[in-house]
Amino acid sequence: MYSPQEVYETFEMLSLQHLDVRTVTLGINLLDCIDQNFDNMTEKVSSKIINVAGSLLTVAKEIELKYGVKIVNKRLAVTPLAILLEPHSIGANADAENLGVKLAESLDRVASKIEVDFIGGYSAFVQKGWTPGDIALINSIPKALSSTSRICSCVNIAGTKSGINVDAAVKMGEIVKETARLTSDKKGVGCAKLVTFTNAPEDNPFMPGAFHGLGEAETSVNIGISGPGVIRAIVEKNDDLDLRDLADLIKRAAFKVTRVGELLGREVAQRLGIKFSTVDLSLAPTPQEGDSIARIIEAMGIERCGAPGTTAALALLTDAIKKGGSMGTSFVGGLSGAFIPVSEDAGMSEAVEKGALSLEKLEAMTAICAAGLDMIAIPGDTSAKTISAIILDQAAICIINNKPGGVRLLPIPGLKAGDYVEFGGLLGRSMVMPVNKFSASKFLKRGGQIPSTLNSLRG
Repeated sequence: MYSPQEVYETFEMLSLQHLDVRTVTLGINLLDCIDQNFDNMTEKVSSKIINVAGSLLTVAKEIELKYGVKIVNKRLAVTPLAILLEPHSIGANADAENLGVKLAESLDRVASKIEVDFIGGYSAFVQKGWTPGDIALINSIPKALSSTSRICSCVNIAGTKSGINVDAAVKMGEIVKETARLTSDKKGVGCAKLVTFTNAPEDNPFMPGAFHGLGEAETSVNIGISGPGVIRAIVEKNDDLDLRDLADLIKRAAFKVTRVGELLGREVAQRLGIKFSTVDLSLAPTPQEGDSIARIIEAMGIERCGAPGTTAALALLTDAIKKGGSMGTSFVGGLSGAFIPVSEDAGMSEAVEKGALSLEKLEAMTAICAAGLDMIAIPGDTSAKTISAIILDQAAICIINNKPGGVRLLPIPGLKAGDYVEFGGLLGRSMVMPVNKFSASKFLKRGGQIPSTLNSLRG
């Protein structure tokens, strides 16, 4: 039997604190669709996705009605598409990049047909070098993202075991700039669908870093939870507790939020007749007031997110979420921590406006948080080399700490530091942040590989 207090607590979470499941992401293996005939391959890909995921939206809606819990996004993740482009990129095929765009556009039409929000997997893994398929896909990213609305892309350029591919980081700075240029009519929003990763997890349900890893089953369901509003309310109600007791309360709340994700994920998988894989424990904020990681940090006693003490507060929060959440699911996956996307988190955005939060402070916080430097608007005239150097800094933090993390910078065409950009929806709004003007060009020119760290030799 449930006590009246537990019933009321559940009501509060769902009705007053914005508890929902942020995403159900269905992963699909496409390796069996590889074909040297490009048209045959795209037809196989489309048919398989429709066959496997055609009922995802219907199933998700049925479960929303059954449990009264909103599933915000329904998404797909597919095998990294650089692999599918490999047979079409060998030799003198100068059309490989255009074929990549055509493949993206074909997937975009499929996504629209079955009404999923996004497809992740327009991806390449080049942490130690690249193949013709990788090069074709990476070069095609700006056109692919500018000509589609639901395709998301990630490129993994570093790993703890392999080190950092500096040449790939340099290339990704150029790709980010070109993507912003080609989507300048939409405030460079194409860059919001592109992340440069280190240690990219194979079962991440969150975009744009989602893809269906080669170590995954044929199909799988991964869940991304929400719940910053739930955690914030608990912290605000207990402002007299010491930090040890506060961490314990956060841990208990994270357990309850994760159980919701586990319950819904298992039922989605069962109804679709496929494998339930993991729950990503990351608290995903939104621009909605109160649904914010920054507000949790401020409720702990930090005057404004970004002030001294912020990193310590974030460490407490992240650790408590992991401890409580890991007890609430059969298998933890994805990024699993706390997200700090600037434009998507109303509290983070406000902290930038107030001058409390700088790019350098965000970089320090990424040593702890899950997603890295995320959804940060920067001046449109920021050079590709500066973006590449920021990518390298983030990759270094991730390989030293043996953790995943990405960079999603948005150079906004025509805007300078201090201007404001409004994306709308879940992408939110933000002030354009200043970027250090000093150059790393000579460092980047060296190119090559930054070797793996000593801790990669363990085990």
